[in-house]
Amino acid sequence: MVKNESDKFSGEGLIKTTDGPRGDLETASKAQLNRRGNELFNAGQIEQARRLFQTTGYSDGLIRVGDWYREHHKPVEALKMYKLAHDDERSGALIERMALVVQNLLHEEDQDDESIR
Repeated sequence: MVKNESDKFSGEGLIKTTDGPRGDLETASKAQLNRRGNELFNAGQIEQARRLFQTTGYSDGLIRVGDWYREHHKPVEALKMYKLAHDDERSGALIERMALVVQNLLHEEDQDDESIR
């Protein structure tokens, strides 16, 4: 039996972080893929760039993709990129903002419930 709701999401939780880099890529191949990912990102082909950055584990690229997602109102996708890049500062700040949104929604719901009574 589950003791509390958070136990349902133990381990990796809601964010799939097993999309780690391939370990069998040589350094030269990674560099070439990262350059291609940068070209794609700069050309606005964000999803293609993301796939390459995830394949190589290029944290700077993952962070830039995460920033793009955040700027385009896709916070869950941004959080995933920050987690994959092991950027605790950005992911922590985003989690705090998300928690505030949930708290505000719950507070509004409580106020609505009180006004009905």
